[in-house]
Amino acid sequence: GHLRKNWKVRKFVLRDDPAYLHYYDPAGGEEPLGAIHLRGSIVTAVEDMPDSKKCDVENFLFEIITANEIHYYLQAASSTERTEWIKAIQAVCRTGK
Repeated sequence: GHLRKNWKVRKFVLRDDPAYLHYYDPAGGEEPLGAIHLRGSIVTAVEDMPDSKKCDVENFLFEIITANEIHYYLQAASSTERTEWIKAIQAVCRTGK
């Protein structure tokens, strides 16, 4: 395992048609840096980070596991915001195209 040191601030935009979570550089830019395909994904709150992924950022984390088993760890600004993101992403995972 390794200590995750490459946390970066990103702006996220959730879309349901197609079901993607696009991420952008918060400093600007029209084109997304990347996207997470959400159809069939699982989203859960992360209470305890696995040792192999330990980092100095451990509050308000959640995880997206895509249909092809890619794991993404994201951090919200608060517990309430994390819950809102999880609910919104779960809805898109179920109903998005």
